[in-house]
Amino acid sequence: MIAAVTDRAFDVFVALAPDGVEVRRLPDGRQEAAFVVPDWDDRGTLDALSRLEGLRVVQVLSAGIDWIERRVPEWATLCNARGARDAAVAEWVVGALLGDAYGQFEAARARRWSDAQPRELQGSTVLVVGFGSIGRALERRLERFGVTVVGVARHARAGVHAIGELPGLIGAADAVVLLTPLTEETRGLFDTDMLGRMREGALLVNAGRGPVVDTDALVAELRSGRLRAVLDVVDPEPLPDGHALWEPALAITPHNAGDTAAADERAVRFAAEQLARFARGEPLLSVVRPTKSP
Repeated sequence: MIAAVTDRAFDVFVALAPDGVEVRRLPDGRQEAAFVVPDWDDRGTLDALSRLEGLRVVQVLSAGIDWIERRVPEWATLCNARGARDAAVAEWVVGALLGDAYGQFEAARARRWSDAQPRELQGSTVLVVGFGSIGRALERRLERFGVTVVGVARHARAGVHAIGELPGLIGAADAVVLLTPLTEETRGLFDTDMLGRMREGALLVNAGRGPVVDTDALVAELRSGRLRAVLDVVDPEPLPDGHALWEPALAITPHNAGDTAAADERAVRFAAEQLARFARGEPLLSVVRPTKSP
């Protein structure tokens, strides 16, 4: 069996591959590969996926799959690296909340001495939209600061609200953290109406996907001074020079909150373990779209 993997995963895969598996760097071997680990910017491989008749598993190194889901043929199983980047993204969000509360981003942009009074996280309410494994990792960290975390997910479960309850919850939050994947249901979810339901002076933190937020509506709220924002993801990406978001947003990072070296290593090792499971005929983990039945 052949596994074709991105260059950053190659050495780990070679070291951990079981007997009978040949590991090749992409694009070599992809025509014969049963197991493929692509990168989001490898357009050649992404375009070729639908033509790979021997393909059985596509394993990505990210939690999000919106960039590849429609490219994977129906005869292949798609798996993500859910959990590998939880700590990194959760820490980024904590940093965003702390940096905003203590005026660090504002001071860096203003470049002037100011006696503005900082805020504490303790006693605040943070609403997390898209409450999955990253949300739980974030909750554990924020509880240490005395923060009340309110979780919202697609479906209600114990201690977590359904997305339909969001309009009634959002006005009570001091900060709203977006961790939701990009789907047809979440695209543009934070439009003029939803942003308008946030309380005045609240903070929007987006570490999910840029198109979940209506950019024009967000720019209007930021320019009015009614809301603040810290963003790891934006729409469009990359954000061009001179775009309106550069002016009012407190801080923007280039969609790299989860891309620490440690997170990359966890994702690659998880993918290599998935290859071993597949080679042994064992059930795969973190399946986000199974092979369709005939």
